[in-house]
Amino acid sequence: MLERGKMDRDLVEFVVIDQLVPKEHLLRKIDAAVDFTHLYEMVEPLYCEDNGRPSIDPVVLFKMVLIQHLYGLPSLRRTAEEVSANNCYRWFLGYPLQEETPHFSTVSYNFRHRFTEETVDRVFAWILDEVAKAGYLSPKAVFIDGTHIKANANTKKQMKEQIPTAARHYAKELMEEVNADREAHGKKPFDDDNDPPASPRKHKDNTSKKKLARRKKQGFRTVTKSVTDPDCGLFVKGEHRRQFAYEAHTACDKNGFVLETVVTPGNVHDSVAFDEVYDKVTENFPQVEAVVADAAYKTPHICKKVFGDSRVLSTAYKRPQTMKNGHEWWKYVYDEFYNCVICPEYQPLKYSTTNRDGYREYKSDPNICAACPTKERCTHSRDCIKTVQRHIWKDYEELADDARYTPVYAQLYKVPKGNH
Repeated sequence: MLERGKMDRDLVEFVVIDQLVPKEHLLRKIDAAVDFTHLYEMVEPLYCEDNGRPSIDPVVLFKMVLIQHLYGLPSLRRTAEEVSANNCYRWFLGYPLQEETPHFSTVSYNFRHRFTEETVDRVFAWILDEVAKAGYLSPKAVFIDGTHIKANANTKKQMKEQIPTAARHYAKELMEEVNADREAHGKKPFDDDNDPPASPRKHKDNTSKKKLARRKKQGFRTVTKSVTDPDCGLFVKGEHRRQFAYEAHTACDKNGFVLETVVTPGNVHDSVAFDEVYDKVTENFPQVEAVVADAAYKTPHICKKVFGDSRVLSTAYKRPQTMKNGHEWWKYVYDEFYNCVICPEYQPLKYSTTNRDGYREYKSDPNICAACPTKERCTHSRDCIKTVQRHIWKDYEELADDARYTPVYAQLYKVPKGNH
């Protein structure tokens, strides 16, 4: 039988808000598992003891932000609206049906001006500690990767700005080893970070005009900044649309728990942010044995840093950049005993120099190359000189290649992306 006109909106009922929340609701499980009273100890120094108006319960503020992230709410304004209308959210916060819930500006103000970065870090560490006590944390293998987050900024509202070029974290260490390598080969060490060593004889400068122009800028580079949000960066990669974004560089364990995260502008490369993420996660979790990352992190410095700490770096295969229609890269074989490179025609490329970037340069004999039958597949140099570079930290990269073929570490890299 068809029933019409179900409009019992004005009925008065006596209910307990607990009865309106399903027994298997996610927020019930969180409330039973987490003791939120620990938050009071962390925020107590940020409140006045005997002066001012009564505050909103700080646990409520943290719970509102938790609700926002759990249910993918796009803003605090929307979160405040949902909390006011949703009985489950009200129950989780401890608010009855008739009481007014906190305004979104109250939550925003507290997280901007009251709760410091140190406070948030302490809360983050406390949550991880609770996870570890429950036996779910497994930090022996750490998965590091970056995720871009679109900024709320229009790409048409942009400006160009010159900023100082940031020095590499390992610049001093690299220069010391470069100079040591040059001295071992009878070369004069570099005097400083800008000027090349003086040469006893004149030689042809093969530096391109583009490189010379860069050097004239004296350590400055031009970046595109958003007028609306100057802290973000212009992200362009492959077929992705140009957009202003941030990048969250995150370290997780194999169970998917976030151990550390560092947020940078979207135009900062993964390998540049690696040092900060790695240093923080290994300081907090010294039991880390293996670091799993994609091919973007397979650089000489990162390989040296990880393997130098008696840990293992497990990465994907990184295809070498070679000349189009040229010889395969593996046909140029490095001979460690004679410190030379053997070309595909079995001719030696002898050591020439070690440059500032840490690469040893091995060059061919132009007299031999001029008559080589496969010269067009080897070099397009007018001087008939083939140059092969090998980094002074190449041995550490080869250790990463070895780990890629080791079943234990190869299996770690195959852990589904959803888990890290």
